Amino acid sequence: MKKFLDDNFLLQTETAQKLYHGHAAKMPIFDYHCHIPPIDIAKDTQFENITQIWLYGDHYKWRAMRSNGVDERFCTGDASDWEKFEKWAETVPNTIRNPLYHWTHLELKRFFGIDKLLNADTAKEIWDTCNAKLQTPEYSVRNIIRMANVHTICTTDDPVDSLEYHRQIKESGFEVAVLPAWRPDKAMAVENVTTFNEYVDKLAEVAGTTIDSFSDFMDSLEIRHRFFHENGCRLSDHGLETAIAEDYTEKDIRDIFEKIRGGNDLKEIEILKFKSCMLYEFGIMDHARGWTQQFHLGALRNNSTRLLNKLGPDTGLDSIGDFEIARPLSKFLDRLDLENKLTKTILYNLNPRDNELIATMCGNFQDGSVPGKMQFGSGWWFLDQKDGMEKQMNALSNLGLLSRFVGMLTDSRSFLSYPRHEYFRRTLCNLLGNDVENGEIPDDMELLGTMVENICFNNAKSYFNFG
Repeated sequence: MKKFLDDNFLLQTETAQKLYHGHAAKMPIFDYHCHIPPIDIAKDTQFENITQIWLYGDHYKWRAMRSNGVDERFCTGDASDWEKFEKWAETVPNTIRNPLYHWTHLELKRFFGIDKLLNADTAKEIWDTCNAKLQTPEYSVRNIIRMANVHTICTTDDPVDSLEYHRQIKESGFEVAVLPAWRPDKAMAVENVTTFNEYVDKLAEVAGTTIDSFSDFMDSLEIRHRFFHENGCRLSDHGLETAIAEDYTEKDIRDIFEKIRGGNDLKEIEILKFKSCMLYEFGIMDHARGWTQQFHLGALRNNSTRLLNKLGPDTGLDSIGDFEIARPLSKFLDRLDLENKLTKTILYNLNPRDNELIATMCGNFQDGSVPGKMQFGSGWWFLDQKDGMEKQMNALSNLGLLSRFVGMLTDSRSFLSYPRHEYFRRTLCNLLGNDVENGEIPDDMELLGTMVENICFNNAKSYFNFG
């Protein structure tokens, strides 16, 4: 019987162990998509306690706690940090077979050297141990990043963001690259005309423009796109239910924008036309500057109106959706491809039924210009666990080139989430190790070791080419 979380955790064969310990474990982390706040890196924040760095903003944990019968006061409410941690500790034993159980104990072990299981009985001891270490200089945000061997971090930023903290980080000489990523979802969110117009006004303010027409709107976004590029951005990201590729004319879009600025609500077809236009225009911008575009597809968000009204978005109220993806995604990508304006692209799906769909869609638009130009993104959100990652890599292996995969990301708001890369790497090595042991691929450690190192780090470094 293997011991839980020992050195060979998730590594079922000798080959897997060789691949992980000899190749994967040493590679730096290239975290090209996350939601950590750059202000904390700029200020080199020192968190007061484990709750602040671990539970604040973590909707994965909140969902588990709610499922365990924990009152909202201990998730997002006014309970003390100790009370919140205590309720999480009481919940952890009930997360057995949920990836949270693995992540929780990996993070405690890797960052704090704690081997004990977290539960109601050990909560106070672990609370005290973690908090004592968090008070030392070695546990500032930057030193935690160094501890995890992070090479590059890409945050998620709105076009109106000042990027002041990214500039502060760069000017400070911090050796880890912390770069912005362009997330223009609000520049397409015309469902609520009032909110959208407020956003347009803010965009005009930061761009130093006046926005009276759609042309003005696009000019202002172009100014911000250039500003992001000048500050090191080479990535965009879009969070969508599905791709949108409704037919439209230039006049349609001019008229729709004029209607919006007049404060008039749009019809459903007008919303679709406007969003289709914006996706296309953003694709053109990204291609012109040599960026990579990312599309996170398939989340059904804010399902609980009761909790949304109380807590707001991004609080654990989202689920996997079942939207049509193939036809609109094909139409969108094909339009850019026909015009030779399709930039490097990463596609993520949230519904596992779409794994093969996305893998084959990527293959449609590879053009030989860049290895792995079209990427099937790693298991995302509800799929960033062992089973989800294995299914994603199996689909990619069967229908594309796993060897060209740019690997894992944290997609996290927590500075303690970097062991998710370890979790992915162990899963990757175990997958390959089982194939070797079964005689399905050759026992060639030079070939496979290089492949593992590339997927863990080298492919991403080459693909994004941040310099």
